[in-house]
Amino acid sequence: MLRLSLAQITSSMDPEANLESVEKQVSAAVDAGARLVVFPEATMQRFGGPLASVAQPLDGPWADAVRGCAARAGITVAAGMFTPSGDGRVRNTLLVTGGGVDTHYDKIHLYDAFGFAESDTVAPGADPLVVSVDGVGVGFATCYDIRFPGLFQTLADRGAALTVVAASWGAGQGKIDQWTLLARARALDSTTFVAACDQADPAASGENVQGTTPLGVGHSIVSSPTGVVLGQLDSGPGLLTVDIDTTLVTRVRETLPVLVNRQF
Repeated sequence: MLRLSLAQITSSMDPEANLESVEKQVSAAVDAGARLVVFPEATMQRFGGPLASVAQPLDGPWADAVRGCAARAGITVAAGMFTPSGDGRVRNTLLVTGGGVDTHYDKIHLYDAFGFAESDTVAPGADPLVVSVDGVGVGFATCYDIRFPGLFQTLADRGAALTVVAASWGAGQGKIDQWTLLARARALDSTTFVAACDQADPAASGENVQGTTPLGVGHSIVSSPTGVVLGQLDSGPGLLTVDIDTTLVTRVRETLPVLVNRQF
């Protein structure tokens, strides 16, 4: 059993102010009894501004501040940030730290869709990540990754009973339905739990933002391996806490062995 919290926040353009949000939500997750708290993609700074100037290495002050927060809380924290890539672009990085874990995942599938070209400013990662949190295998994915079943099945092959998705989902017609449908579908594809944490919709916090920049629609969601919704938020900021019973993964895979039966 693993209790996790999804911290659906609205990141600002100020990394220091966003650290204050991390501190506040980590404290709330601890109060809720969570052992893992997941923040959205771009927690460090929301999309819509220059990324190269804000990017920091994994041993830089922003990441170290998150490490310190996780250490004080005694839980594992996953938070989206940007790190230098070495080619003038950045990497869209998910820092995973605390509770005996200190690693990261660089987003593999870049969001070159719906009029947005993430690859112009972001270099892709290449390596899937699975870590153990309180004895539970946890895989990691970021936003557009959720459209690619093969990644989630690879994470399951590598021991994930739960995959968390950090996102800053783009708004648009049908996009909320796609977001929640994809979270449930990836859970079914991989017979894992999927916990998908999105940025809150800025409009729910009173911000009027125009354009194609993906700033979040909220609706963070946790799905069981059979596609059952175990919890979901609305568009505004909030904290969703759910218990993950990993024995269900074993039972589901005995009756629905899609990972064994697949041919491609």
